[in-house]
Formats: sequence, structure tokens, C-alpha cells
Amino acid sequence: MHQPRSERRRFLRGLGGYMMLAAAGGESLRQAAASTASPQKVRWPKPIGSPVLDSLPPVIENSRDVHTNVDKLVEVAGWMAYEELPMPDYFLPMGVGGGDADETIDFIMVADVIDTAFTDFTTHIKFQVDYAGQHWSDSDAEVACLKRAMDQGIPILDGIYLAQLTRPQMEKIFAGNIEIPMLDEKMELWRQAGTVLAAKYHGRFHNFIRSCSPRLYDRGNGMVDRLVVEFPRFNDVSIYDGHVIKIYKLPQLGLWFLYAGLHKSGKFQIEDIHSMTAFADYIVPVGLRLMGITSYSPVLEKTINTHQLIPRDSTQEIEIRAHCIYATALLTEEINKLRAPDAQIIIPQIDARIWTHYHTTDWPHHLTRTIMY
Repeated sequence: MHQPRSERRRFLRGLGGYMMLAAAGGESLRQAAASTASPQKVRWPKPIGSPVLDSLPPVIENSRDVHTNVDKLVEVAGWMAYEELPMPDYFLPMGVGGGDADETIDFIMVADVIDTAFTDFTTHIKFQVDYAGQHWSDSDAEVACLKRAMDQGIPILDGIYLAQLTRPQMEKIFAGNIEIPMLDEKMELWRQAGTVLAAKYHGRFHNFIRSCSPRLYDRGNGMVDRLVVEFPRFNDVSIYDGHVIKIYKLPQLGLWFLYAGLHKSGKFQIEDIHSMTAFADYIVPVGLRLMGITSYSPVLEKTINTHQLIPRDSTQEIEIRAHCIYATALLTEEINKLRAPDAQIIIPQIDARIWTHYHTTDWPHHLTRTIMY
């Protein structure tokens, strides 16, 4: 039986590294320097085939409230490069999937659709549930609720069922210590996704996944390409000074879980896994901030430390997430300079390293009410 600890934490620790990522280098971007009339050049990682990373220059060049300290980043790379930083093995808890790749895909993607907001924005109490002799908290509690529903005969993986969900059914599925945050939004997200699955993919996410190219990005037919078009809840983009900034946290994260759980068996592959970026959420920015890799303006620092809400799509929120993606990409590149060719890493391994170490910190993170993370 699994111990009562974070399944995602176990997922992220389970590991062995072997992936290649492009070596160091980078073109310069212009960023205005406050102390001089001359522009200060900003390091930029080499392209990795990611529309997410490619969309970030307008933010990194012109940020008002968030800054990435490249010298500190290089210093951190100098010691982090010698950690294991392994690739994950992921096994769904409580026997979900049981070797059935289709059920694993269905479960992970159905959970991914509503993987947002597990702490009450007012009381700061985390959603928790007891099930199968264990205590579950945060996103792990969501997983436990889905497994409990399956054990009760509720067809939670079927898009036809999801498309017709009612609030009383949602309340039963997510019965816990508190009403799960954003319950109504989660219900609407499932209804929307279920409608698409029922209409086009016989109600199942595995049929959608199998219909895509085995790449994240493939001229519109890749898995992320299609997720963000066919399921609007995954279209995680923001507008910054008139520029479209692509973040794509949840579409990438769901596919990363699938890859981690199924690629060794050959039942699921991502041919361009090196194109995946960090999953910009609440926690990884905290780790970067505490390591000194990023710094915030006094105004933003005060907003976060006093637990004030930062609006979705505000410049502050976009900058926090964009610098998370930029800094982890550059940190990965710097680390790979110092590692042997057979020990190269990809960006999600750095995301995993930071998330795991800072997930339980008491340091305050930014608060944004959003369905995107």
C-alpha cells in the first residue's frame, strides 16, 4: 500500500536521467537597465522547438516587477549540476490503470482538466480527504476522489457522463474537509471537455491522444497543438503589451505524467520531449525566488507577502509565470554545460527538482484565482 505522502512528490523523485538537451549559448535580448543609458543584454537560451519559450521575449525584455538574475542562476547551476536530477517513473496510486494504458491515459487527462485551485483563497485551508486508509491533500486529494468515484461505480472517465454532470454529483464526488475550491468552475470544465469527447472521441481521452501525432508540436497535429484548440480550457495564453504569451501549463503537465508513466513500456511516446518547458504554477516561482534566481519589485513582494490576490492576466502574474519558464530553461542549459553527454537533462527535470524541494515551504506564493493552474 502506498504511504500517505504526495503522489506527485513520489513521481518527481522516482528517477534516472538520460535525455539530451541543446548545449549552452544564446542570443541576446534587449532589456532596459535602470542604472545606465546603455541597454543591458539578457542571456537567452537556444531554441528547443517550443512555442511557449519562443513567445516569451516581450515579457523578459520589458518586465516591470520580475527580474531573472543570470549571475545567480549560473552560480546555482554550478552546484545543482552535480545532483542526480533524474527522470521520473510515475505510477498512479491505489492501483489505477493496473497496466491498462488506455485507462491510465483517461484517468490522468480527466484529472488534468480540473487540476486547479486546491486551497481556499480566503481561509488558506487545503482541500483534504481520507480514503483507502490514507490521508490525501491538495491535488492528491483530487486523485483520491476520482478513485473513490470509480470504486463507487461512477463512470468518471466517460465523457458522456462528464458532459451531463450536476452540482450535487460534483459535491458527492468531491466530498472532503471543505468544498473543493472553484467547484462550479471545475464542473463546467468537465462538462465542456466531456462534450468534446462524447462528440468526437467515443467519450474517451485515449482516443483523442491516439489520434494525434506522437509529438507535442507537429504543424498543428501535435498533442499540445490539438489540446489547446479542441479543449479551450487548455489554451493557457495571456496578452502582454499586445503580444500573445503562451504558457501551456496543464496541457504539458498532463502529457508529462503520461510520458513518465508509460514511455518505458512503449505504450506512450513523445518524440520531441525536449521541447517541453517548466509547468508555470505557484510553487516553482517560489523556489526560484528563494534561491535568488528571480527577484521581485517591492510592490509585488508586498502584494505576495500580504496574501493579496493578483489578477489573472495582469502584468505581474504574466511576469511571474514567464520568468519561471525562462529561468528554468536557462538553468537547464547552464547545468548541461557541466554534465557529461550521457547525463544531459531536460527542463521538466529542473521543474521537478524545484517543485519537490519547495512544495511544502511556508514562504508565501502569489495568489491568482484561475482555471489555468
